[in-house]
Amino acid sequence: MQQSNLEKQEAKLKQLNKKIKEEKYKIEQRLGKQIISQANLEYTNLSNDQIKLLAKQFSEFLKEKAVDH
Repeated sequence: MQQSNLEKQEAKLKQLNKKIKEEKYKIEQRLGKQIISQANLEYTNLSNDQIKLLAKQFSEFLKEKAVDH
């Protein structure tokens, strides 16, 4: 009986973790799309290196803003 309850809780935990992961992915996708849209960037012109550079610059910008407060 106790094993069954444990298995049920484990299944619920796995399901919640999956849902959290999916929600994080959705947020990342929406954020990326908004940044690209607001900056008037073209998807077709972005290489992986450019994406990494933009992400680094954006991150540094946000860190600077956090320090300014």
